Amino acid sequence: MEVSLKEISKIVTGNTPSKKNKNYWNSKDICFIKPDVIGSGIDSITTSNEYISNSASSKARIVDRNTILITCIGNIGRIGIISDKKVAFNQQINAIIPNYKINIRYLAYVLLFSQPRLNALANSAVVPIVNKTQLGNFKVKINPNLESQGKIVSILDKIAKIIKKQTKEIEHLDELIKARFVEMFGEFPYNEKGWNIGTIRDLVSDVRYGTSKKASENNDGKYPYLRMNNITYDGKLDLRDLKSIDIPEKDLEKYSVKKDDILFNRTNSRELVGKTCVYTIPETMILAGFIIRVRLNELANPLFVSTFLNTDYSKQLFKTICKNASGQSNINATELQKIKIYIPPLSLQNKFANFVQQVDKSKVAVQKSLDETQKLYDSLMQEYFG
Repeated sequence: MEVSLKEISKIVTGNTPSKKNKNYWNSKDICFIKPDVIGSGIDSITTSNEYISNSASSKARIVDRNTILITCIGNIGRIGIISDKKVAFNQQINAIIPNYKINIRYLAYVLLFSQPRLNALANSAVVPIVNKTQLGNFKVKINPNLESQGKIVSILDKIAKIIKKQTKEIEHLDELIKARFVEMFGEFPYNEKGWNIGTIRDLVSDVRYGTSKKASENNDGKYPYLRMNNITYDGKLDLRDLKSIDIPEKDLEKYSVKKDDILFNRTNSRELVGKTCVYTIPETMILAGFIIRVRLNELANPLFVSTFLNTDYSKQLFKTICKNASGQSNINATELQKIKIYIPPLSLQNKFANFVQQVDKSKVAVQKSLDETQKLYDSLMQEYFG
C-alpha cells in the first residue's frame, strides 16, 4: 500500500541548544547527533562525536530507541536508527517516530531506496533542503504484513553485512600498502633510514600539461579523454565516466599518456588538489588541461613516486602550497617539481612496486565479488520497494 510518512509516523525536526551556555555542553550525558555521524547505509547510532549535558534536555529535541533519523539538508536521505538509548540531534536531521505497527528496519530500507526521490524533492540547487512538511507528505510503498517485512529485512541485512565486510577488506588492503610503504622507506620528512633527499625534478624526464581543448559534445571523439574526476582520492584510475576527444595527430605525443606515466591533478578543491595515480593501461588516451603528466627517469619507479604523493604528508603539503583562484586551488608543474622526496635505491622501489601489484590483484578479486553482491542487493531493493 502507498502512504505518506505523516500517516504512519510523527516527524520531529532537530535543533541545537545554545552554544553560549557552557552548562549545556560540559558533560557527555546525551549523544548529540549531526549528519557526519550518519553513514551511507543503515547505521545503528550508539555513539557520537559531540554530546550535551542533562541540563540541556529541555532545550533539545530528544528521541528514544527505535527512531529513524534522516538527513534533510545537504546530503539528503542518509539513514540512522537509534538502537540503544535516547539521543539529541541537530536541525539538519528529522526524526521519524512510527505510530503505525511497522518493522523499524523495514521502514529504514524503504527510505534508503527512496533517496533519489527525496533528493529530487529538495528545493534548492545550492544547499538542497527537504523540510518537515515535504517529508511528512512524502509517499512510500510499504508491505503491511509484518512477517513479510521481517523476512525482507533479514535478507537485506545479510547482504548488507557481506557488502560491509567486502568493503572493509578492500580498505584493509589499501592500509596494507600504506603500512608497507612506511615499513620499507620510513616516514617523510624524518628520513630515519637515511635515504638521499632530492626533489621530484630529479626524478623526471618529461613534464607536460594536458590539452585545454574540450571533450566531444556527442562523446564520439577518436580518443578517450581523461579528466580530473577520473583520478580517485586514493590514487586509482576510475574510468566509469569517460569522455572522448578529437585531436590533431601532430599534438598526439604532446597530450597523450603512456603506460607508467604519473598523472597529477593540479586544479581542484583544496581538499582534492594533488590527486595522483599511475596510468596502467596500454591504450592511448588524451589528458585534460587540469592534469600534469609526469614521465620518470631511470632513478624512480612510478608506483613508489605515486604512493609518496598520496601519503598524508604530501596531501597536507599540497594544501599549504596550492594557490586559490575563483574557488579552485592550483599547483603548477614548477611547484610540483620543487617538492622534496627521498630517493631510495631503485631495486627497493621495484620491490615495493611488486608488493603493490600483488595486493592490487587481491583487490581486483574482492572488488569483483563486491560488485556482484552490490548488484544482487540493488536488484532486491528494486524488487521489494520499486
